[in-house]
Amino acid sequence: MSTHPRNAVHALQQKLASLDHLRAFAIFFVFYFHYRIFPHPEWLEQPARFGWTGVDLFFVLSGYLIAGQLFKEVAATGTVQLKPFYIKRFFRIIPPYLLVLALYVLLPVFREKEMLPPLWKFLTFTQNFGLNLKTHGTFSHAWSLCVEEQFYIVFPCLLALLLYVKAGRKAFWLMPVLFAGGFLCRWWIYTQQVAPLNESPTFWVAWYRAIYYPVYNRLDGLLAGVAIAALFQFRPHAKEWVNRYANLIFFVGVALLTVDWFVTQDSYSLVATVYGFPLVSAGYGLVVAAAVCPRCWLYRIKSRFTTLIATLSYAIYLSHKGVIHVTQDLVSSLGLAKDSGWMMLVCTITCILAAWLLRILVEKPALKMRDRVLARTVVGHDAQQPQRKVA
Repeated sequence: MSTHPRNAVHALQQKLASLDHLRAFAIFFVFYFHYRIFPHPEWLEQPARFGWTGVDLFFVLSGYLIAGQLFKEVAATGTVQLKPFYIKRFFRIIPPYLLVLALYVLLPVFREKEMLPPLWKFLTFTQNFGLNLKTHGTFSHAWSLCVEEQFYIVFPCLLALLLYVKAGRKAFWLMPVLFAGGFLCRWWIYTQQVAPLNESPTFWVAWYRAIYYPVYNRLDGLLAGVAIAALFQFRPHAKEWVNRYANLIFFVGVALLTVDWFVTQDSYSLVATVYGFPLVSAGYGLVVAAAVCPRCWLYRIKSRFTTLIATLSYAIYLSHKGVIHVTQDLVSSLGLAKDSGWMMLVCTITCILAAWLLRILVEKPALKMRDRVLARTVVGHDAQQPQRKVA
């Protein structure tokens, strides 16, 4: 196998391209799922019904990428540097988030519904706890960002603690324990808190508040991503095996997702609640594990469009509901029906353009500032290291 630097860079680009395809798919899946809360073409209802799982694909990708980054550091140095990690996450996530949050708070016309949850819940990333979708549904999709932020805060610290106590291989048992805990947690909450409200007209509100939004019920996707990263980093033979059967594994993942489509037909049932989330996470986990392997068909595809959409995916996710709301109000005044396919196309374009503006005006400057802060952090860290004597 050639080890020429150009080949290594080419392989890295291909690998990132495969994940870009998945990011682009995930954001469009979520986008059109959410589009159903607005006036929309009738034909969109069924194809977009399963779009809620796009968030779970993002969870798997986040778990894989974040854990992979940290595990590589552990393999190389035996430690985890928390400060650079949190600096990177801060400048990547917070600036665009605060801008979109400011639009929601300061411009009522931007709100797709009437009421915002309390501002402190957004600022502390705790909006996903106790969220009442019926009374405080504006900017409700930020719940998944809360889940990811809670993961970003806890996971590196937990990893550092496990390294400090020299847990070694015993730490791997945490993943199946947490995964099994998700089953038990959802089952208990459903039977004790949600099922008794089955005859209530607000049953669905209770299900979302108690089951769908809290982080302890939604760890499956993140755990799947972490498990893949750990397996590939510390068990290289496992990755070789996955690479050998990458296409088969990819389509097994798709098959699991197809099964989950039927399992979650009644989203609020006990079976869908207990088994639906881990099943969809397992399906997307297999898809991601296969997609990062060179033998996977998705790995070999290049697309500037999916690269663009993947780059804009975070900005699209933050802003899309508000932009759809404003676009439909403005364009419908020109005579275009809100529930038409043409309106949906216009909203898709305006959401991409709004995300591009957010990328240019906020994300790129924030990333440049991040690089400057990281450079100072690295220089300061190196300066504190004891000087080695030269013989």
